[in-house]
Amino acid sequence: MRCFSCVKFCSKDVENCDDDVASNEVAVTVDERGNVCKDVTDSISGKMFSSQGADVAHSLTFRELAIATQNFKDDNLIGEGGFGSVYKGRLESGKIVAVKQLNLNGGQGNQEFIVEVLMLSLLRHSNLVTLTGYCADGDQRLLVYEYMPLGSLEDHLFDLEPNQEPLDWHTRLKVAVGTARGLEYLHCKANPPVIYRDLKSSNILLDNDFNPKLSDFGLAKLGPVGDNTHVSTRVMGTYGYCAPDYAMSGKLTIKSDIYSFGVVLLELVTGRKAIDMTKKPGEQNLVSWARPFLRDRKKFVQLVDPLLHGRFSARSVHNMVAVTAMCLQEQANFRPLIGDIVVALEYLASQAETFENHKRLTVDSQPSPSKQEEQHARDQST
Repeated sequence: MRCFSCVKFCSKDVENCDDDVASNEVAVTVDERGNVCKDVTDSISGKMFSSQGADVAHSLTFRELAIATQNFKDDNLIGEGGFGSVYKGRLESGKIVAVKQLNLNGGQGNQEFIVEVLMLSLLRHSNLVTLTGYCADGDQRLLVYEYMPLGSLEDHLFDLEPNQEPLDWHTRLKVAVGTARGLEYLHCKANPPVIYRDLKSSNILLDNDFNPKLSDFGLAKLGPVGDNTHVSTRVMGTYGYCAPDYAMSGKLTIKSDIYSFGVVLLELVTGRKAIDMTKKPGEQNLVSWARPFLRDRKKFVQLVDPLLHGRFSARSVHNMVAVTAMCLQEQANFRPLIGDIVVALEYLASQAETFENHKRLTVDSQPSPSKQEEQHARDQST
């Protein structure tokens, strides 16, 4: 899969409620189970949602999107899955976009379509993918996003092509920081907080500079408010990333996202998939395989992706793995808050950048072999 992860979901009933959007904060009515309440017919068909940002998602016709994708030509297909197919397209304005078309068989994903349009129209951040528009013509359901040219994080971590360069350590930290900032916005800046619920490497998209953006908000839930500590909901997400406490109880909290983020960090460190059935027994589940290493600081370096060939700071790796281990605590209360994670990762990224700059200066200051030989010859002549 290249650009957008498309996961097959079960549609749910949507209650008709009004939403209230303040000028500087997100405020949305929810039912007792944390579902977004929205009048589907009035809200999506032809009327723009209110938004904090200047760029709001516009309603587009099916004809406009058919033209943009050359009638959904196979050559423009960049991803597909249970939700449907994703196509690269060019709007009449000339803007390049990614168009995600809902699979209409059985009406699957209609609730997720509604949630994603609502969420991405209300939420604006540099580390969240931008929703350019949507289409709800008749029974057609399509989402239009900014195009992310480098695809997803998983495209650069796993099953690399022979000529494909692996991500260097500094870039991996950069992706970790940006992803954490996106989560921090959802957990701390949105009001009420938003629980992403489907954080995974295939949902982290990358621009040309490897800046990450969270995508696919169809499973997002509004978090608990007031005295509530959790949102009770059917367990949904992706196997291998789902927090064990949420999987067992159905009680969703922002700490559920922290666990999923820990799995992504572990993927960045190791270059291994969260679930990989091609591995031998005992290594197929990444977190289970990594537990013994996470408990012993002396073994932290043994987790590192061999494709890095030792090109990293051991201290940086130790600190990164320590953050990862805290995120993967089995008890939710022991996992850190995303704000603290952002501070820690930003520090590690700045240190890694300093380390890289120092290495470049050291290499640049070394005379070339030819200059060394010339200097040696001069010394001999004198």
